Amino acid sequence: MEELGKKQRLIQEYVPGKQVTLAHVIAHPVKEIYEKMGLPDRGAIGILTLTPGETAIIAADIATKAAEVEIGFLDRFTGAVVIIGDVASVEAALREVNHVLETELNYAPARMTKS
Repeated sequence: MEELGKKQRLIQEYVPGKQVTLAHVIAHPVKEIYEKMGLPDRGAIGILTLTPGETAIIAADIATKAAEVEIGFLDRFTGAVVIIGDVASVEAALREVNHVLETELNYAPARMTKS
C-alpha cells in the first residue's frame, strides 16, 4: 500500500522479444481511414506490429515479394507495417510474413484477424 504523501513510482523496461504481435486485415475500409492515414484507396489494408521494430523492414520485403501489395507505411522504430492491395493479396502477404518469420527466424506468430 502507498503511504499518505508518498508517490508510487513505476519503472517500465522494453524487453525485446521476437514476435508478430498483430496481423490484421481490414477487408473493406471506409474511405475516411484512407484519408486519415494518407493512403491511396487500394482495397484492403493489412496491419502488422512486430518486435523488435526492425523486423518491419523484413516483413515489408516478404509481403511485397509474396503478393501484389504496396507498402502504405513502415516504421522500423515501432515495428509497424501497413500494406494495401486487394483482399486476397493482403491476406496472402500477411500469411507469408507470419510463416517466414516463424519458420526461418523463430518468431512467435500472431493469429491473423479480419474485419
